[in-house]
Formats: sequence, C-alpha cells, structure tokens
Amino acid sequence: MSKWFGKIGYAETLETEPSVYEETMKERDYYGDLVRNTRRFALGDQVNGETTVSNQLSILADPFAQEHFYAMRYATLYGAKWTIDNVDVQFPRLILTLGGQYHG
Repeated sequence: MSKWFGKIGYAETLETEPSVYEETMKERDYYGDLVRNTRRFALGDQVNGETTVSNQLSILADPFAQEHFYAMRYATLYGAKWTIDNVDVQFPRLILTLGGQYHG
C-alpha cells in the first residue's frame, strides 16, 4: 500500500441566472493510501482505445468529505483527473474507486 496526495473535485450546483443552474467544481487536497493499483485498456467500438483504471484510494474523511461524498466527481492521480465511480463509506475512511479519465 503506497501513500497518495492529491486533489478531489466536488461538484457544486449554483444558480447563475433565475432558473439556470450550472455545476462548478471545487477542489480540496487530501492525503490517503493507494489501496489497489490496476489499469484496463479497452478498444470497444472506438478507433482509439480508452485507458481506465480500477484504482482504489482510501482517504481519512474530514467533516466536509463525510457530508459531501455524493458530490465527489474526480481525483487526481499520476498527473491526470480520474472519475470517481464508487464511494464506499467506512467511517472514518472513504474508499474511492476510480474509473476513466475525467473530461468535465
């Protein structure tokens, strides 16, 4: 198990105009452990394949993360942003499962 430090992006929905809502991203720094480190490469029906990871990050949840785990969208790892596919709440830790690259 290796150590990890990076950013987690949270989606925050704000009303920009009357009845118009947009998602804005808010990043926060976290420390944790890289529990699982794997990758997949799938061609599927695309000309160029897509690399996805099945990595798991275990972070110590601060009060903000504990209350807003549903709004987590991505985590930074290896210089890229990866989507958070699953959040497993195991208080006081959150286990994040990453997927494909985040293009938001």
